[in-house]
Amino acid sequence: MPHTPQLLAFGLVALGMALTPGPNMVYLISRSICQGRTAGLISLGGVALGFVFYMLCAAFGITALLVAIPFAYDALRFGGALYLLYLAWQAVKPGGRSPFQVRDLPVDSPRKLFTMGFVTNLLNPKIAVLYLSLLPQFIDPSHGVLGQSLVLGVVQIMLSITVNSMVAMTAGSIALFLARRPTWLLIQRWLMGTVLAGLAMRMATEARR
Repeated sequence: MPHTPQLLAFGLVALGMALTPGPNMVYLISRSICQGRTAGLISLGGVALGFVFYMLCAAFGITALLVAIPFAYDALRFGGALYLLYLAWQAVKPGGRSPFQVRDLPVDSPRKLFTMGFVTNLLNPKIAVLYLSLLPQFIDPSHGVLGQSLVLGVVQIMLSITVNSMVAMTAGSIALFLARRPTWLLIQRWLMGTVLAGLAMRMATEARR
């Protein structure tokens, strides 16, 4: 069990990470706006499972492979970048549909929503790197590395779920506002397309740390 000062310090860092916009938050907002709050929360379940996967990998040392083997890291990084570029193109192409635009959609099943949330998190290589570089700074090797890793991982996951569930609930209420303002929809398409493309370029060109 981590000491209280380490636990509090890690909690503050994890909270800052959760509040920083990224691919996970972008996906959750898009699902909440397109399909409602319930869909956003189901998607969040998949994202949370992705965090559990990375937490276990970090705790048992598997994540080290992603940093030790350049191909494994780069494959994950470029996969995530391509996915974001796809979403960006969907937002700005002529007649395209932004994932953030309110519209009539074939309702995705809970299984698909959950799976896409899980995949979106897995395609974010920074999660693996952050777990590998962040957790050791708050672990005392003399008090059981595995146990401390799991406790800190659970803290990070709970904070992330809390922040992102609030985001999903708030995003769902934006749907009515956007539906009544076509100009805002157009601005939103190009703004989100630009943001998604920027995230993709940053992910693709970011050097390993």
